[in-house]
Amino acid sequence: MKIKHHILWVSLALVSSSCEKFLDVQPREFISDAATIVDRSSAETAVRGVYSALADGGYYGTSFQSIGYLSSDNIVWTGSQSQVQEFINKKVNADNSTISSAWVSIYRTINRANNVIEKVATVKDAQLTDALRNQYIGEAYFVRALAYFDLARTWGGVPLITKPTINPTDNSGIKRSSVAETYAQVLKDLETAESLLPATTDRYRATRKTVWALRARYHLYQKEWVKAEEYADKVISDATNYKLVKPFSAFFANDARGTTESIFEIFYNGTTEVNSHRGQWQPQTNGGTRQWAPNDALVALLNNPAVGGTRSTLVAKDNQNRWYGNLYYRNPASDPSYVLRIAEVILIRAEARAQQNKLALGLADLNLIRDRAGITASTAATQSDLLLAIENERRVEFALEPHRWFDIVRTGRAPAVFSLSEANRYVLPIPVQQLLSDKALEQNPGY
Repeated sequence: MKIKHHILWVSLALVSSSCEKFLDVQPREFISDAATIVDRSSAETAVRGVYSALADGGYYGTSFQSIGYLSSDNIVWTGSQSQVQEFINKKVNADNSTISSAWVSIYRTINRANNVIEKVATVKDAQLTDALRNQYIGEAYFVRALAYFDLARTWGGVPLITKPTINPTDNSGIKRSSVAETYAQVLKDLETAESLLPATTDRYRATRKTVWALRARYHLYQKEWVKAEEYADKVISDATNYKLVKPFSAFFANDARGTTESIFEIFYNGTTEVNSHRGQWQPQTNGGTRQWAPNDALVALLNNPAVGGTRSTLVAKDNQNRWYGNLYYRNPASDPSYVLRIAEVILIRAEARAQQNKLALGLADLNLIRDRAGITASTAATQSDLLLAIENERRVEFALEPHRWFDIVRTGRAPAVFSLSEANRYVLPIPVQQLLSDKALEQNPGY
């Protein structure tokens, strides 16, 4: 059933059919109107609608992820749209269509999660067992936590909406919370999700283990090194279900999906659910536009046997001898979006240990990643050397994933790495359409 629904701060409360991607391999359907969540079947469908919003082209489908890598120092823009070049120049304007798309898509995801949280709790259906009810609500809390985490690291403090938006005026007039309050909401939702979800393994839906992985990332961003190590270790210790695959390309090449590398990835079937990343990365000869591509510096790193190792498979040359990114390549466009990988969790633990001066342990974690890439072990002997080695490893390990920009900003290294000393630019402007729609919103300083 397709139901018209309203999202906060959207000028026209309509959802285009292009945005209604569906995550799973089940029949294409979703529910976003709280009134329709009345039994087990509609509750399950509503949860799938939450994942559908997460997979949307404005969120993990393309726009949000592109903010992470276009803003870094790995990518060049080969097209003509100046709004994309704004990220590369690190001078994003408030009327940028990409940030508008991401903002709206993330809040749409939050709204669907809010509907599940509020309504599934009251459903009376003998087939909706307590275990299932807890799972569905826990999944919604996890996705909402991820959404607020992404909002916080991109825009800073944002309005915290925890009730469904059914009508256009619902939840309007809510002022922005502080960055600390926004991150506190993330932690609160993760703690709730952790208490509700089963400790099973599912690479396409949230479980307690998925929460542990996101908590490890959350605590890293908060510089809570002990907690970051603790939660990373919870995931890494499950070596049966989560482990690095060899060679590096084994988690994505040859149509692979759902390998032990993956903690949480988003499924697309390439027909009704399309991951539009492919078209941006692939060259014209492969049916793409190659509108963004690895820059010369990244190509040199990946093709250096001592640095990139087997990660050189992330790039390839077209028939015009031009380099292109090859993480997203499937035709039709059914490439997964990788939200959480075990490689990231290992490097989170490495960094958390280095920050606690557990240098030998941190180095051992770093060298797990290097060994998988087929390069020699690092011999970093001091804390500063080890932290820099981890930073450099993350650059090539996640070369085409949305980590580099956020990594450099969170570590305070933007002036040195990006020559960006204007701190106001470390977060993006609130989209101008949202400011016009809700006068309670205030723009970030400097925009």
